[in-house]
Amino acid sequence: MGPAANSGKETLLARKTMVEEQIAARGVKDRRILDAFLEVPRHRFVEEYLKYKAYEDYPLSIGYGQTISQPYMVALMTEALAPKPTDRILEIGTGSGYQAAILSRLCARVFSIERIAALASRARKTLDELGYFNVSIRIGDGTLGWPTEAPFDGIIVTAGAPRVPEALLSQLVEGGRLVIPVGETGIQDLKRYTVSRDGVREESLGGCRFVRLIGKDGWQE
Repeated sequence: MGPAANSGKETLLARKTMVEEQIAARGVKDRRILDAFLEVPRHRFVEEYLKYKAYEDYPLSIGYGQTISQPYMVALMTEALAPKPTDRILEIGTGSGYQAAILSRLCARVFSIERIAALASRARKTLDELGYFNVSIRIGDGTLGWPTEAPFDGIIVTAGAPRVPEALLSQLVEGGRLVIPVGETGIQDLKRYTVSRDGVREESLGGCRFVRLIGKDGWQE
C-alpha cells in the first residue's frame, strides 16, 4: 500500500473523528447531515499549508480576510436550516465553498453569492473537481439576495450582519427559513427566522463570531 492510500485512510479517519467528536457529540443528530460531513472532504477547501489542520475544531483562514468556519458551526447552521432533498437554498458568502458543498449533498439546488471574485473562482474550481454540480455561484452583494432565482426554501448567511436584510426575508417561500448571525462586529447572536402567514418567527440559537457581512444592507467596507 503506497503513501497516497495511507494518506487517504488518514484523512477519512480524521473526518470520521471530526463528525463523531465535534459534531455528533455536541447534539447534531440528523443522519443526513452527519453523512454529508463524512462525505465532503474539508481538506480540499483550505490552502495547502493548512490541510493538516482541516479537521480541527476551529475556523481557518482562506485569504482576503475571510475564513472557513469551525466544523461544528457549519453543522449547527445546517441543522437550523433543515434542508430537504427538494429544497432550493440560497447561501450568502460562498467563501471556500465548503458550506455550499455540504448543502449540495442535502438539497436539490444551491445558489451562492460571493463578493470576492478570487474566492468565488477558487470555490467553483473545487466544487467542480469534486463533482458537486448543483451549486450555482455568482459575484455580487449578498445582502440583496438573488431576486431572479427567488423564492427560496431556505437562506443561510455565513457572515455577521448588523441587522436582518429585508431583501432576504422577502425572497423566502412561506415556511422558509433564514439562518443568520446578527450583532456587533466580533460577536453575534445566531438567529433563525421562519416565514409564515402570520408573520416572521425569530429564534436565538446562541452566540457566534463571524467576519462582517459587507453590502448595501450590511456593514460598509
